[in-house]
Amino acid sequence: MPLKNLKCPILGFAACSGTGKTTLLKQILPLLIQRDVRIGMIKHAHHDFDIDQPGKDSYVLRKAGAEQMLVASSQRWALMTETPTGKSDPRLEDLLVHLDQERLDLILVEGFKHVAFPKVELHRVELNHPWLFTEDPSIIAVASNGPLPESSTLPQLDINEPGVIVEFVLEEILHRSA
Repeated sequence: MPLKNLKCPILGFAACSGTGKTTLLKQILPLLIQRDVRIGMIKHAHHDFDIDQPGKDSYVLRKAGAEQMLVASSQRWALMTETPTGKSDPRLEDLLVHLDQERLDLILVEGFKHVAFPKVELHRVELNHPWLFTEDPSIIAVASNGPLPESSTLPQLDINEPGVIVEFVLEEILHRSA
């Protein structure tokens, strides 16, 4: 199901667990903010969580500059709202309506890799995970520390160069000149 009624662009970062999604987002958020990009953030959590405790991902990403922070898991989502059953993950479409998109230039999403919306795949060769882009046509670029398969025509970004990823976001998603 396509995402509807978005007032600003959305971009996801998808990867297998342990690839460094939060680490990379923590690096690119301040770089985007330096370029006057107002960011809303949605992070999917696969576990029970409490937000805004020092050291937790939501705390780190908010402190890195996300003006709005929405975290989701099967137990609850926050701008803190408890879910009644906690049996299934919330839908990204349902979470997006809780962000004040009038005050944002960009929505970044960590996780929700099985939902169709523009995403950058993060891939570390040494982890030996399968490529996501081969099964997900909504992936628009790959940030990796190694070469993509020769069959790929996607833009390749260096996962260890956050500035390059920011330039890609500015040019391809926000259409802003440097």
